[in-house]
This record gives sequence, C-alpha cells and structure tokens, in this order.
Amino acid sequence: MNEPNNFMTMFQNAMMHDFKSMMDDNAAPYKKLMAYYQCAIYEIETKFRVLNEEFSLAHDRNPIENIKTRLKSMDSIAEKMQRKGIAISAENIERELNDVAGVRVICTFIEDIYHLADCLLAQDDITLIERKDYIENPKPSGYRSLHLIVEVPIYLENEKRPMRVEVQLRTISMNFWASLEHQLRYKKSIPENEREAIASELRSCADENAELDRRMQVVRKQIESFQQEDDNSSELMKLFGIKPKANLL
Repeated sequence: MNEPNNFMTMFQNAMMHDFKSMMDDNAAPYKKLMAYYQCAIYEIETKFRVLNEEFSLAHDRNPIENIKTRLKSMDSIAEKMQRKGIAISAENIERELNDVAGVRVICTFIEDIYHLADCLLAQDDITLIERKDYIENPKPSGYRSLHLIVEVPIYLENEKRPMRVEVQLRTISMNFWASLEHQLRYKKSIPENEREAIASELRSCADENAELDRRMQVVRKQIESFQQEDDNSSELMKLFGIKPKANLL
C-alpha cells in the first residue's frame, strides 16, 4: 500500500542528497550567485525607498509602511527544482527560477500599490518579465497581492549583470491575511476537517479585508479633498496679505 509513497520519499531524499553534494562541490559558484541576488535585492529596495521619500515630499505622506526582503533558502530551492524536474546546478537556478530574490512592499492603500509599481516599471533599467495581479483576480483561497518579476542590472567589478527579483506589493491587511494563510498551509498537525473550516473563514476574511481597503481609500480621498481646500484658502490669504488668526490656546 505504501510502496509509492516510500519510493517518492526515497526519490526526494536522493534529490536532496544530490543538491547537498552539488553545494559541497560547488560552494563558491553558489555563494557567488547568492551574493548577486542579494545585490539585486539592494537595488530594488533602494529604488522603493527613493520613491517613498519622493512621494513624502510631494504629498506629505508615505505610501510604503514597510519593506521586507529575503533570499530563498537552500532547502526551498532544492524542493522547487525537484518539483520542476530540473537538474540542480547554479546555472539552472539562475536560468529557471524567478523567485530566489524577493522584495515585499507593504503599502497603506491599494492605489499606492499600482502607483509604486508603475513608477518602478517606468525606470529605464528595469525590465518586466512577468506580472500577476491577484488583487484584481484573487486566488481561490482569497489571496491578494500584486506580483512582478523584474530584471535589474547589478554593477560588478568587470561586468553589468542582469538579475531577476520577485516583487510583491500588498496592503497591510493583505499582508496580515497572507501570514495567517501561510501558517495554515504549513501547519501539518491541523486535522483536515478543521483545516477546511479555517480556510473557509479565511476566504470570508479576505473579502472583508478587500472591502475595508476600498472604504479606507475612499475616506483618505475625502480627507485629502478638504486638505486641498485648506491649501487653496491659505494661498488666497497669502495673495491678499491676510494673516491667519493667532491660536489663542
């Protein structure tokens, strides 16, 4: 009964052994490749931090709440290569995988996600490889996020090298939801009936989060419209030489 499962386990263990052997024999190329990916992460992270600062100066608020970065672990790389049926080598990792380097940008509002994505893609050293909009088209689980695979050049001692980075842009509520959904997927101890009940509740929460994000964006626009009126009033007072009333408190 369990022979297929035992065979699969043996096959997976053999693949992992091959990967670890490759790592032992080719540690230098692998470490160099991971260093290149880390440099690409620095490039993308810096671009978003610059955009955040520029937006703050222009609009008096920051669209980015947080930026997180990560390099895929050795085990995750091995598992994905194995699942794809690809021979494991440093060259194949770079050629076949798009998500070894990851940058996650947590935004305040949905509009900020698309604005930042457009600003990034407008830069002449960024090449878009793939775009998946899970905000407009959520996954069946309820997952929402904007995914971009981009290519960015890194400048080394003797060469300019293009490297791919996966960029995920989410609101705060999308990110909170995704962290819970991630726990559900990887908690093997949850019974199947409980797992489905939790998944159903998460799908409901995802829809409520989406509605909350939409309503919060509407509220922000209302506040900004009044701020614009205040700014216009101040400009008129300056034009006619009227001084604002002193705050007697």
